Amino acid sequence: MQTVKIPVSIDPFRAASSRLVYQGVVPGVQLKRLNELCAGDCSDVAVSLECGVDLQGIVYLKGKAVTELTLICQRCMTLFTTEVTVEFCFGPCRTKAEIDELPDAYDPIECNEIGEVRLHQLIEDELIVAMPIIPMHEEIDCSAGSKDMVVGEIEPAHEERPNPFAVLEKLKSK
Repeated sequence: MQTVKIPVSIDPFRAASSRLVYQGVVPGVQLKRLNELCAGDCSDVAVSLECGVDLQGIVYLKGKAVTELTLICQRCMTLFTTEVTVEFCFGPCRTKAEIDELPDAYDPIECNEIGEVRLHQLIEDELIVAMPIIPMHEEIDCSAGSKDMVVGEIEPAHEERPNPFAVLEKLKSK
């Protein structure tokens, strides 16, 4: 199958009326914000996108994006690659009222002033949100994974205080 570049922006209402389906890639070098969060350049993003209209007449953009990111393991501080996959289902909206009326099954996405949605930005946003909060190798793959780490000193336990309910215990036994 031929690798096709996903368009930067589309008119979701025209695309939905034509029931367009896109299968292709978004070049990783074009996703500047995502690259800033990675330890190296992210690979090209494989994207499948379906535009359509559901039974209620709601226009939707439904798809999946997959890429590999090079991150720094926060346990052993070495580079590792991880696959990030996101699935999304958006309902494009032109006004605030449309956003409020959109069913929960769809995430609202605002159209710009000419009625288009910026696909590359949308895909980049979804991948950033799906990145691991604390990137780490799997414990068996990590060079520092099974070692117990202690930072700082642990203070000795304080002397035990008398139980305030000990008085009640004496009353109970009488």
